[in-house]
Amino acid sequence: MTIQPERRSKGTVVDSIVQTLADDIISGSLTPGTKLDAQAMAERFGVSRTPIRETFGHLAAMGLVTHRPNRGVIVATLSPGALGDLYEAMAELEAALARLAALRMNSDQRQALLELHQGSVHLVRDGTADDYARYNQRFHQYIFEGAQSSQLQQLAEATRHRLAPFRRAQFRLSNRVSKSWEEHDAIVRAILAGDADGVARLMRLHVQTVSAMSAEFVAEHQSHPEKQGASTA
Repeated sequence: MTIQPERRSKGTVVDSIVQTLADDIISGSLTPGTKLDAQAMAERFGVSRTPIRETFGHLAAMGLVTHRPNRGVIVATLSPGALGDLYEAMAELEAALARLAALRMNSDQRQALLELHQGSVHLVRDGTADDYARYNQRFHQYIFEGAQSSQLQQLAEATRHRLAPFRRAQFRLSNRVSKSWEEHDAIVRAILAGDADGVARLMRLHVQTVSAMSAEFVAEHQSHPEKQGASTA
């Protein structure tokens, strides 16, 4: 993958490199203990070392790499326990936000969520895993904003950012996209009905399922990295 820096903003370039390297790490293409050389990465992506250093910072914040004295940037070993802890926090945060959204969303916000959800059904049939992941990000963001709780939203967005590569990876598992859409459908119906307790339960179960699917993808592909890209949504 080569990025033409003159055509894209620095932020967009860094985001793209972060996503590519994060996917490489989670899929097992870059194995734990691998040293990431800044110059080699700069040459790979056709950029200077500056955005690569920024990329390493983002990957470290996600727990995907570590900085070791005299060894540089090393691909981290992914701990199932640490990943589970993050998802546990995410499940509780998103359940709380969904509950508040059911209580606080105005009619325009409810309609926008419904239209977004209904408009995504074609992605189940015809979209790629990345297409669905982009829609999925918007879906959850609509609920975050509808909850009208800035502090909870900030916490959820920070946690979601750390989990972003894992949440994308789940959509490469067979049938996960269609199951995710069905889970979203139940969540939307509960929000439209104003069922605050029901939607909190549904959202918690949804994120717990995402946690299990993400862990399954990591375990499968890090044990068999040759499977990278073999399964699609």
